[in-house]
Amino acid sequence: MSDVKIPAVGESITSGLISTWHKKDGEQVAPGDVLLTLETDKVSTEITAEIAGTLKIKVPEGQEVKIGEVVATIEENATAPAKAKKAKPREVLPTQETKRVETPEKPSRQKESAVAAVSEETHAQPEPKTSMAEEGRITRKKLSPLRRKIAAQLVMAQQTAAILTTFNECDMSGVMSLRARMQESFQKEHGIKLGFMSFFIKATVAALKGVPAINARMDGDDLVVNHYFDIGVAVGTERGLVVPVIRDADKKSFAEIEKDLADYAVKAREGKIKIEDLQGGVFTISNGGVYGSLLSTPILNPPQSGILGMHKMQERPVVVDKQIAIRPMMYLALSYDHRVVDGKEAVTFLVRVKECIEDPVRLLLDI
Repeated sequence: MSDVKIPAVGESITSGLISTWHKKDGEQVAPGDVLLTLETDKVSTEITAEIAGTLKIKVPEGQEVKIGEVVATIEENATAPAKAKKAKPREVLPTQETKRVETPEKPSRQKESAVAAVSEETHAQPEPKTSMAEEGRITRKKLSPLRRKIAAQLVMAQQTAAILTTFNECDMSGVMSLRARMQESFQKEHGIKLGFMSFFIKATVAALKGVPAINARMDGDDLVVNHYFDIGVAVGTERGLVVPVIRDADKKSFAEIEKDLADYAVKAREGKIKIEDLQGGVFTISNGGVYGSLLSTPILNPPQSGILGMHKMQERPVVVDKQIAIRPMMYLALSYDHRVVDGKEAVTFLVRVKECIEDPVRLLLDI
């Protein structure tokens, strides 16, 4: 018999949540089969079987477990099929899972505040399933480790930084025209489509070089200025927001950046982004426009001092050469830590991004 233990997945990670069992209790497994997905406050990790045999689950989905904890066993040389195991009276896993998701964990006083609910659930014991059936109007469940981490980071950012946001808008005609002319050749040469994000990453690098104060962060009473350009790109997943980092974006071509973005998109969908993919960014870009956002004030990604918010492209009337024209416009928002960055520097940064996007030849000529 072999124990299935929760492996170490990072230096600062001590526990995680079993989000999914991919195999059922009593099911036959082979070496390399994915048994479960462990969700931590940073990434999701798949745990595989090391030997062949029959799986015996000890900890159900939705339960938090510690690193090193035994969550299942694999009995070698077992030949009984999974269906035979299901008929045994001791099979209670579905009931346990239902209690976790559907049964409210009642404290002494009911609260509908999500924050209070999470705090109280930590100490509460679940009641029988019938109580949930009687209420039927709410579902109460614990926040996932990733969602708790996101919540803590956002609150910390608001409490520890002097966040201010400045806005501008850019005409996307230049980028759209360039993409239309070069898309076929680009895709044929590099095997990947040319998107908008690579232009904004390149524009951000150019602006950071022009305004070094934004490529800096507070560390106690010290100011740390970065001389490298690892740009984080916010990616929405079913489990929450993650920010994988494009390393050395200043040294990469458009094609290399697009390939990195595509790889991260696949990893995000499959829940395979690693901790090291998320660490070390100096600046973040968030594209709320893909969800239809017209304007927003993004929150800093600590300890970074700046974040650029992209928004929905929308045709609007603008004045061009004293004539009204219809152009594809995008609002841009730069949130920054006013302790590190002055208003003049923030505006200069955003104007530089605007100039590079409206005249993308600047990015190719590095001017």
